[in-house]
Amino acid sequence: MSSEQPISQKHIVIVEDEPDILEILSYNLKREGFTVSCAAEGVEGLGLIKQSLPDLVLLDLMLPGMDGLDICRALKSGGATAHIPIIMVSAKGEESDVVLGLGIGADDYVPKPFSPKELIARVQAVLRRTADAPVSGLSQANSNAIAANGLLIDIDKHQVSFLGQPIKLTATQFRLLYHLACHPGRVFSREQLLDHAVSDGVVVVDRNIDVHIRGIRKKIGDEHVFIETVRGVGYRFKDLY
Repeated sequence: MSSEQPISQKHIVIVEDEPDILEILSYNLKREGFTVSCAAEGVEGLGLIKQSLPDLVLLDLMLPGMDGLDICRALKSGGATAHIPIIMVSAKGEESDVVLGLGIGADDYVPKPFSPKELIARVQAVLRRTADAPVSGLSQANSNAIAANGLLIDIDKHQVSFLGQPIKLTATQFRLLYHLACHPGRVFSREQLLDHAVSDGVVVVDRNIDVHIRGIRKKIGDEHVFIETVRGVGYRFKDLY
């Protein structure tokens, strides 16, 4: 039997200054079996995280004393906290801050108002990725091939197929799809996709990413949702939780 700690028994720190939201987050996580610690102020939250070294942090962006972006920077700057996954909890009006947060190391975000069911799913998905556990419905026969619900991406052969039928993608479309599929559930901004998924020498401005994504969807079939749009932020490959 594996000695790895079950996801539901892991420790989560919530840093949130709105009492009602803090109560909802804490209640739903505890109901799922997580151990939860809470802080309502930025400096207090950073100290709690450094002291307890939790398995995951739920971090509001707008906090008294020290905002969420500064906390994220401090945690990701190195040392014992650099590996701790962070999910930002953000109001829609803070979307530009979410993009910045993802760029400095946050793993995902949950928009306010949020669904408790989605919150739990996002937390579990990030914890699975952090533990390098296999995602249900997604397999990697080797480091260069990914299979997900009938979609097969083979980087060695530079081929994509869906339900056995070949899908002809451009080089840029292939790199975008492969990069997203390698990180299921993780949100990438357009800028990040430009940095990590577009070949050197290929001129692509950030909004052209949208055109490439639409092209991928059309070729696979719009009714088959593999790439999800995260409004105001970017895209993610659907996490099959």
